[in-house]
Amino acid sequence: MDYSLAILIPCHSEEITIKKVVLDFFEVFKSHNCKIYVYDNNSNDKSAEIVKSIKLPNLYYRFEEKVGKGNVIKRMFREIDADYYLLVDGDDTYPAKSAVCMLEAMLNEKPDMIVGDRLSVNYHSENKRLFHSFGNNLVKNFINFLFKTNLNDIMSGYRLLNKRTVKTLCPVSEGFEIETEMTILALDFGYKIKEIPVEYKERIEGSKSKLNTYKDGLCVLKTIFILFKDYKPFEFFSFLSFILLLISIVLFAPVFVQYLKTGMVLRFPTLFVSIFFAIFSILMFSTGLILSVIIKMFKRSRELLLNSRG
Repeated sequence: MDYSLAILIPCHSEEITIKKVVLDFFEVFKSHNCKIYVYDNNSNDKSAEIVKSIKLPNLYYRFEEKVGKGNVIKRMFREIDADYYLLVDGDDTYPAKSAVCMLEAMLNEKPDMIVGDRLSVNYHSENKRLFHSFGNNLVKNFINFLFKTNLNDIMSGYRLLNKRTVKTLCPVSEGFEIETEMTILALDFGYKIKEIPVEYKERIEGSKSKLNTYKDGLCVLKTIFILFKDYKPFEFFSFLSFILLLISIVLFAPVFVQYLKTGMVLRFPTLFVSIFFAIFSILMFSTGLILSVIIKMFKRSRELLLNSRG
């Protein structure tokens, strides 16, 4: 094989499943030039002992003290050098055999990122956690609308990325929202994303999800909000400007009607507040214009940097 493959497995307290995940992926890719990296994210069970006890060539164990899936993935991306990176959870919910199709598609079609699409197969029937399907669809629809795309699974943890994507995305999220951020960044960079349907397996008995439906869901929505502001500033601030303008008009209308009827302005406080909202609306719109120019210049500089790297 004339390429190198790194299989990245973030692991936080997965003593029941981690050994099976490692062995499954080793079996599938043992004939490839691959290395398996298990990053223990400060587990409070026997995950570390189990991984260390597995005697396989090219299996590497590392410890990340700062808890948070995003923290682990960012460190993986910084430290590991390979041509392709296969990212998979340590909870045995993604079948290793599906990665073969993902790798073939990466080698043949050369996208920048391949996402294992759970939602097109059986995720809704297998995942029993309340509101998870609703949350996935909410995030998916919002991002598709925002970036004019048609992706199915924004939050999948099963991904294959090429080296350029890993070394240039530079996500900043610390928790489970990192998958959403990686998708948004790839879309903003204009990278090609391909989705491949994969079977989703519900966790086996005794294995507990670390994802908190409400807390982590709010983190994902917060991430979308921040990235919307950062990467689509004109649309974001124009929307705020429009809302403020509507408030200004609603407040000003009765004052103006009263003035037409009586020739007098009797509600000066309302008039002043409406003027304040109108001025604030103009400021929001101007902010969006200025930031959009800055973002455009940043993207141009980024393209020059990427081109200089080859």
